[in-house]
Amino acid sequence: MKKLPLLLACCLGLVFLAVTAPTVRAAAAPANKKLTVALLPKSKGNAYFVSVKAGAEKAAKELGVDLLFDGPTEPGAAKQNEIVENWIALGVDVIAAACEDGKSLATVLRKAQSRGIKVITYDADAPADARSFFINQATAQGIGETLMDEAARLSGGSGEFAIITASLTAQNMIDWQKQIEIRRAAKYPNMKMVAIRPCDDLKDKAQSEATALMAANPNLKLIMNICSPAVPGAAEAVKQAGKTGKVKVIGLGLPNENRAYVKAGVTDSVILWKTEDLGRLTVQAAVALAQGKLKKGDTSFASAGLGTIEIQGDSILLGKPFIFNAGNIDQFNF
Repeated sequence: MKKLPLLLACCLGLVFLAVTAPTVRAAAAPANKKLTVALLPKSKGNAYFVSVKAGAEKAAKELGVDLLFDGPTEPGAAKQNEIVENWIALGVDVIAAACEDGKSLATVLRKAQSRGIKVITYDADAPADARSFFINQATAQGIGETLMDEAARLSGGSGEFAIITASLTAQNMIDWQKQIEIRRAAKYPNMKMVAIRPCDDLKDKAQSEATALMAANPNLKLIMNICSPAVPGAAEAVKQAGKTGKVKVIGLGLPNENRAYVKAGVTDSVILWKTEDLGRLTVQAAVALAQGKLKKGDTSFASAGLGTIEIQGDSILLGKPFIFNAGNIDQFNF
């Protein structure tokens, strides 16, 4: 009879091992497991993010990883949250997010981290505890100063200007606006910003906003656009209003979208960075983070094709803004 308890114990032990063994094996990912990187744009139809995607796809192919790309058809934090929740359920390895509203997206990004998913941001950041690194296309100071210096050069250092932005909640654009104002106050006190209007990342709405700005501000000298669809939108408004040369247009945009306006003299300066390089660097950093090759405290990152990239704190810097104008815009195709 004494053997019965021992037999039962052995049987229970075997049952326990049978139930738990698969869970233990599933928790340890195979060493040769193919990584999946999920890339979230603010809006997937925006030409800026289409160009970023092209660079990301090249890097994914070079590194042998799977790339998922999905985002709202129009900028919206709620849809971004929904997409990230889906990626958490799928169990992707890394999420790289361009945050429409960093604070709004932070909770779901923290949730992803708690499930073992690595998180980085690019283009527009989230709170530091919601991601490991931010892939910064350029510093906010560099962008703000370049925009304001160009505005002052074209306006003779005085007069009224207005800003068209994508939204009033995107953290990167808020940061750029702060730096624009710091530069204006320090170097160009005779220039006055009369309005800032959101266009929801839509060219047609930017055109309408620019038309309204010119009607409400007859002394307006310049429209500064800090999202890519706004630059051609504002240029078309100026062109249709017959104010080419009288109301200057500058902004952050893609050469291909603005070439005709630049060559026609409607838009004076298009300021940006190489967007495909941003997508490429984002995927490279995402994979390095997942593989443990990119760690907190690193001061540089070796990028295939881009060279040695500087890291400041938890910000990985793509480089300085570039000014596209009539003299050089035909050299670029993106």
